[in-house]
Amino acid sequence: MVWLAVLGLSVLGSVGGLATAGLLVALHKDVRTRVVPWLVSYAVGTLLGAALLSLLPEALLALPPQRVLGTLLGGILIFFTLEKLVLWRHCHDDHDCEVHRSTTAMVVIGDAVHTFVDGAVIAAAALVSLPLGLMTALAITAHEIPQQAGDVAILLSAGQSRGRAWVLTAVAAGGGVVGALLMLAFGEYLPGILPYALSFAAGNFLYVAMSDLIPHLHRGGIDSNAVRQVILIALGIATMVIL
Repeated sequence: MVWLAVLGLSVLGSVGGLATAGLLVALHKDVRTRVVPWLVSYAVGTLLGAALLSLLPEALLALPPQRVLGTLLGGILIFFTLEKLVLWRHCHDDHDCEVHRSTTAMVVIGDAVHTFVDGAVIAAAALVSLPLGLMTALAITAHEIPQQAGDVAILLSAGQSRGRAWVLTAVAAGGGVVGALLMLAFGEYLPGILPYALSFAAGNFLYVAMSDLIPHLHRGGIDSNAVRQVILIALGIATMVIL
């Protein structure tokens, strides 16, 4: 029963983001251009709220602060390294990703790596408690929506047909289920790794929110309304608090 619940949450986190992004891409470009930046602001709030109000406090119940913060720091450095290797990438509008337009393969590989880790993170949180897993899945979904919408736009601009672009993105999204299965296989037998996985996940969320999403908001390239940004970030945090 736990396995089914965890797999369901991993699907919510990876495939759910893809499905919602599909609806966004189907909208008129003017509507999509307006809505996606709002989702970026909301995603900042959910990621920060999940990392600082849920994942880290849960990890601190099982490990001393030095280990929790050390694992978090290690996670941030690993994500930085992956991004430098162009295996980890984030795109939230059509103007963001000029450097990635030349290769379809790198987009798909980067997404597969990303969703694989997301699935493992959701499974680790759900093994601690299902409410924590749900909160983590929702935070990941909020971030996946603008990213997946941007990825599909990149594939289309690279010459892929609409159908092929969705197939490639869906295949990459399946990495989340694989990551969840591996975490389930090892997490139940090695419960000592779960607090480290939560700390590592918090590093993931903080890195994405603070090095990727927030700089875009500061530059005003995707949404220049600061008041709206603050309100949407607060709504994202409030969602995590309510859950």
